[in-house]
Amino acid sequence: MRTGIAGAGTLPSFRRVASPFMFCLAILPCTATAQQPAPVPLRPEAFHWFSPPGMPDIRAAWVIGAEAGSSAYLLRVKLAPGGRIPPHTHPDERSSTVLSGTLYVGFGDTVDEARMVAIPAGGVYVAPARVPHYLWAKDGEVTYQEAGTGPTGTVPVVGAGKGRPSAR
Repeated sequence: MRTGIAGAGTLPSFRRVASPFMFCLAILPCTATAQQPAPVPLRPEAFHWFSPPGMPDIRAAWVIGAEAGSSAYLLRVKLAPGGRIPPHTHPDERSSTVLSGTLYVGFGDTVDEARMVAIPAGGVYVAPARVPHYLWAKDGEVTYQEAGTGPTGTVPVVGAGKGRPSAR
C-alpha cells in the first residue's frame, strides 16, 4: 500500500529516465544550432601559377602556405614534356606525390640519366633537406605536388651541368 505523495514510488525510475533525457536536451541546442564548417575546395583553375625565372618548362602554384611561411605547405608543379629541373637543393625535406605522368628523379650534384628513377602517377618520393636532386619529364607532361614545412626555398647547385646522358 502506498503512502505519502502520489507517484512518489515512481520517482527513482523517473530520474533514471529523465536524467539522460535532460542531459541530451541540455547539449542538443548547442550541437543542433552550431554551424559546422563546410570544406572549401582549392581548385587548380583558381591557383596563381608562375614560372621561375629562366625556366619556362615549369609552372608552379602555392596551394597552401608560402615559400617564406613557417608552416606546412603544398606546392603544385607542372613540368612540360621533356622539361628538366637541374640539380638543386631545398632547406627542408619535401615529399612529392606524382599526380599525372611519370617523373624521373635522380640524386646528386650532376645529372646522370642512367641513375634516374621513374616515379609513376600515384608514386611518392622524398627529397631530404639539402640533398641535391634533379627531375625530368622524359615521357610527357608531369604534374606533381610537393609537401613540406617552411620556410623553404630552392637553391641551384653551383656548377651543375647537364651531366652525362644515359647509354640508351
